[in-house]
Amino acid sequence: MTTMLLFSRTDRDTSGESAPTPLKRRGGLIAALDVGTTKVACLIARADDDGGVPRVLGIGHHRSRGVRGGRVANPDEVEAAIRNALESAEDMAGERVDGVVVAVTGGAPESERIDVEMDVSGHEVRDSDMRRVLSCVGQHPRDPDRELIHCIPVGYSLDGVDNVLDPRGMYGERLGARIHLVSAASGPLRNLTTVIERCRLDVDGRVAAPYAAGLASLVEDERDLGATVIDMGGGTTSVAVFLGGHVIHVGVIAVGGGHVTNDIAQGLSTPLASAERLKTMYGGVLASPADSREILRVPLVGEDEDQPSQEIPRSYLVQIIRPRVEETLELVRAHLEAAGVDRVAGRRAVLTGGASQMPGMRELAEQILDKQVRPGRPMRLRGLADSVAGPAFATCAGLVSHAVQDQVERPMLDEPPRAGGVFGPVNRIGRWLKENF
Repeated sequence: MTTMLLFSRTDRDTSGESAPTPLKRRGGLIAALDVGTTKVACLIARADDDGGVPRVLGIGHHRSRGVRGGRVANPDEVEAAIRNALESAEDMAGERVDGVVVAVTGGAPESERIDVEMDVSGHEVRDSDMRRVLSCVGQHPRDPDRELIHCIPVGYSLDGVDNVLDPRGMYGERLGARIHLVSAASGPLRNLTTVIERCRLDVDGRVAAPYAAGLASLVEDERDLGATVIDMGGGTTSVAVFLGGHVIHVGVIAVGGGHVTNDIAQGLSTPLASAERLKTMYGGVLASPADSREILRVPLVGEDEDQPSQEIPRSYLVQIIRPRVEETLELVRAHLEAAGVDRVAGRRAVLTGGASQMPGMRELAEQILDKQVRPGRPMRLRGLADSVAGPAFATCAGLVSHAVQDQVERPMLDEPPRAGGVFGPVNRIGRWLKENF
């Protein structure tokens, strides 16, 4: 059971609503959906009950339309893109899915860390105590216009002693937990959920996009010793900081690869499609002596195809791209410093996302961020084709890792009883008997 769903269930218990469905569906199927500004990707995998590495059964992706800065701007276009990606993945997998785990980039995700504590009266710490201490988060004041998407315990304490990994079975008077909360604006979340439900799908879970990218691309030592994941998408650049095996910070910056495309289109007076092609095929952020000798043909916006194209040296294209990328990385650095996590996670950074693949990005990021930088690629998946095994699909792969890992990390934290219903008292009595006898 995932930490995120644990909090959702606790929150819904208070309001009397029904609990969400589990992340893994029948037969161990997991469906992941990443709705980005430039592409929609859907991945279907099967996870074995023995906790082995999931196997990819099908993947589909389609050009994204109707998404601006991670937010739904045109529901009809977004629905069509999701349906196309979903159908491609289902056809390849030979399976039909009715629920997905979704990446969240819209709604300006923000992090908050809180400490909660409760009395356990000297008895052995049980599963029920773990649930109770996490349910204390529900009493924390929240912005009514924001919705919680993660409630992640990053450490426990017992009688003032910190760094307790798992207090179950231990004895003490006061049980505490340090909890990382991730929230996002309710409106963009609801808009995305509505569009997904129009595609005959349930939203089984929501995961902050950089968190998912980190789960897919970081090795265990990086998660433990500290690393910063920078997911450079088309409309946004999102950041996640890992330390001690947990994600401790998440943030989003409203600048992405699409802004580079717009700069090229405006600077060269060329259509957006041509600008994207130039960026993908010839773009870069570091100049070389050969750039001035390589001549590129650039069609002009509004001109007929039979009209002669303008010719520019590749060095001019680099001069357009580099300032925007420098600005993006400087905003990332400023964001990390403002959040107080720039030095906490050490000097290791991992780049993911389609916009991170431009030549020279790693070297420029090392200069600006003052960190050791490497490209991040999906790991912990079997059967992933080479064409979709690059940084652009790290988030989608991480959604699968999240579903599988969280099913294993806290297997003892069962679903809390629902507050309402005819059988509510019976369930509570049964749970009390199970926990105390």
